[in-house]
Amino acid sequence: MTAGRRRAACAAALLLLATGCAEQPPARDRGFVLRYEEPAAADRKHQRFLKDRALAESVLADLNAYVDLPHRVEVVARSCDGEGTGYDPGERRIELCYDDLTEERELIERSGSGRPDEDLAEIVRETIHHEAGHALADALHLTLDDRAEEDAADGFAQVMLVRGQAEGENTLLTAARSYDAAAAADPIPDPTDEHAPPAARAASHRCAVYGAAPARHPDLATPARADCAATWTRTRDTWTRDLAPLLRH
Repeated sequence: MTAGRRRAACAAALLLLATGCAEQPPARDRGFVLRYEEPAAADRKHQRFLKDRALAESVLADLNAYVDLPHRVEVVARSCDGEGTGYDPGERRIELCYDDLTEERELIERSGSGRPDEDLAEIVRETIHHEAGHALADALHLTLDDRAEEDAADGFAQVMLVRGQAEGENTLLTAARSYDAAAAADPIPDPTDEHAPPAARAASHRCAVYGAAPARHPDLATPARADCAATWTRTRDTWTRDLAPLLRH
C-alpha cells in the first residue's frame, strides 16, 4: 500500500470510529436532562409506563424549548422506597419516584375513574412541571419560604400547562381531581407538609384554568371564582417577569 493510500485508510478508520462515538452524544451540561434507574421489582410496571408513554421526555423537551437553564438539572426516574418525588437543590436533581405512581394509581382507581392510565399520565406531567418550578426558583435565586415556594411551583405548573391551552388545562383539571381524592382519603392535612392542603391545591388549579379562559370553562363559574382572572394574571405575570433572564426568544 502506498503512503497516500495508507493515510486515506487511516483517515477512513478514524472517521468510522468518530461516527461510532457520535452515536452516544456527550452528556448535556445545561438544561433538564433525564435518566432512568433500574426499578425495584414492585416498580417495574410503572417504569415501563413512564418509558412507553415518554412522559418525562415530552415535558422536558417543552421546558428546554421554553427556558435556557444556566446549569444542568438531572431528572432521575427511580425507586424511592417511599421518600417521595422532589427536587434536591444541593444536587440540582429532581427525583421522579416510580412508587409514587403506584400510590396515585390506587387513588385514581378508588375514585372510580374510567381512564386510570390517561389520568395517571396527566398527573405525572403536572408533577414534573411542579418540580421544575422548584428547580427554576433555585436557578433564579428566588427568596421564598417553604410554603411560598410550594405555591410558586404550583403556579409555574399552571403557567406552563395553560400555555398548552385545552391539553394543558385538562392536565390541571385531572391533577385537581387527584388532589380531591387525596383530600377525601385523608381529610386532616399533614401539619408538617410544606405544600398547601390537597383541597387548596385542587382549588388553585381550577381557579387558574377558569381565570385563564372563563369562556372556555363556564362549568367552573362560581361566586368563589370571581377573582380568578386577576389571580391567574398575577401568577402568569410574576413567573414571566422572574423567568425573563432565562426565557428563550
